[in-house]
Amino acid sequence: MVRWISARDNLDDMAELRGMTWDHLRGYRGLEAASAEYARTHGVEIAWDRRSLQAFADAPIASLARAYDFVVLDHPHVGLIAESHCLLPLPMPDDLAKVSLGGSLESYVWRDKLWAYPIDGACQVAVMRPDLCSRPLSDWESLLDGSFSGISVITPLLPIDAFDMMMTLVAGRGEVNLPYAADTFVSNDNGVLALRILKALYKLGPGEAVTWNPVDALEAMATTNEFAYSPCLFGYINYARPGFRDHRLDYVDLPTFRSSALKHGILGGAGIGVSAFGRHQEDAIAFAQWVASEPVQSGIYIENEGQPAHRQTWLNKANDPLYRGFLKGAFDTMDSAWTRPRDPWFLGFVDDVCEIFPAFFLQDRDEDTFLAEINAVYRSHIQRTAAE
Repeated sequence: MVRWISARDNLDDMAELRGMTWDHLRGYRGLEAASAEYARTHGVEIAWDRRSLQAFADAPIASLARAYDFVVLDHPHVGLIAESHCLLPLPMPDDLAKVSLGGSLESYVWRDKLWAYPIDGACQVAVMRPDLCSRPLSDWESLLDGSFSGISVITPLLPIDAFDMMMTLVAGRGEVNLPYAADTFVSNDNGVLALRILKALYKLGPGEAVTWNPVDALEAMATTNEFAYSPCLFGYINYARPGFRDHRLDYVDLPTFRSSALKHGILGGAGIGVSAFGRHQEDAIAFAQWVASEPVQSGIYIENEGQPAHRQTWLNKANDPLYRGFLKGAFDTMDSAWTRPRDPWFLGFVDDVCEIFPAFFLQDRDEDTFLAEINAVYRSHIQRTAAE
């Protein structure tokens, strides 16, 4: 990373900053441990509040930026952030090739400015119980022709996760430039195929999976013997660590299509942004650079349940028995991750698609008809944006 901007020589002159992160130990424990070390060495106290995983995706960053010095955020917000100027543009690291994994840093760039440093790296990957599953799914078509059987499968299909998986599947067919056309979010061929795969996964798992997020599925896999494999979910490093739960999980690459070797799991993770309204902006930028740096990511951050975003940490820790089930098993898919749209209209569009997604499963909606509805929702958002 670039050289840290400031550190306090007089530790008695202590700045006090506040940050907002998300309420999973992956989201807060590494930050809290790093902050305690930073207070000891740099004289800057940082307290962290937490919001739910749903609020992490939905809560307006502009409102949070008026109440906090730091906001841990999801990269689809950057279009709105750039419009509102609620966060500060940050200095660009001078070693991008060593820092960024799967476009994680680039995902926070909008209008040629960097709005957050990546501190948490994730994408949709596959996961398996090594004691129950020796044969992960190789290709998606096997779900449709019945050639993959005998393994208990669970897929989190909460609307946001189902829609993210739909985009992962479309990207795996090479359709990475979404929207597909001015009046179409996803092409008919790839969209229908993705929905057919989602419907097949729904029928393989319990009906309540339509209310499950990745943590629910991972908990079920790690604490019971009901499920051996999940072909697509956002990975959590904690479950790969021996002793975290009753059973350790291994992350593996996404299945591919028979006609395509692409593994474009939709990029997730989190970045740390600095409020444009804070009183200690130099101190805040310095901490954001420090916590995103390789020594911190490879040390106190990952050692306290953090899920690192720094490329060198993933490489340096790949064979560590505490983390290799995630960092090594998920590396190739993570390095090929796909960044979803970040335009200002996108988050509202996602909210509206999520409103209609449960009916696709629960009412066994026809794939062609449902895809037409998704594309109609997209058109309404584009038209609304053009009129504003």
